[in-house]
Amino acid sequence: MWQAAAAMSTSQEIITRRLTLAPFAEQFLTRQYVSWLNDPDVVRYSTQRHRKHTLESCRDYWQSYAGTPHHFWAIVEHGQGLGHIGNLNAHVDPHDKVADIGILIGNKEAWRQGYASEAWLAVCRYLFTQAGMRKITAGTCASNAAMLALMNAAGMVEDGRRSRQTLVDGREDDIVYAALFKDSWNPRSVDVPAVSPEC
Repeated sequence: MWQAAAAMSTSQEIITRRLTLAPFAEQFLTRQYVSWLNDPDVVRYSTQRHRKHTLESCRDYWQSYAGTPHHFWAIVEHGQGLGHIGNLNAHVDPHDKVADIGILIGNKEAWRQGYASEAWLAVCRYLFTQAGMRKITAGTCASNAAMLALMNAAGMVEDGRRSRQTLVDGREDDIVYAALFKDSWNPRSVDVPAVSPEC
């Protein structure tokens, strides 16, 4: 279904109850996608807020995954007709078996529906059971309550903090890091995704 991605990524398609996480492909490079990255509400806590995005810059980002061990998925909703609602990536260190993941739910109609949790938990399962990772990490601003709730719902624990590291709406904010370890991971938590605010 997503053949165009085959040459660009080693990512596998992941299917959940309501979503397909498809290896990112040309069909997902749309003006709608670009508009998410230029929407201050969507990228409020992301470093993407510091850049102006175009189709060309988004294509360059996608193509930067070629030939790497990293993963870049489009999150596609099936059932409600929302289609492409966001993206999820994983930067993999194959030597230390660690993956750092990040998510963007760009379609505001998909916010607060639990899609972020569903995608996040499915990718954690994939990284532990299919990709051989032993640790999964993530980070966010301390004021990003939705992302903190998502990491907590996935069973992640705080793994460090950088004080007053960034500015959000002109105010200093900490960056909080969290981790999930394979040897203490509960795979049953993936079967019933937690519904939490979307990040």
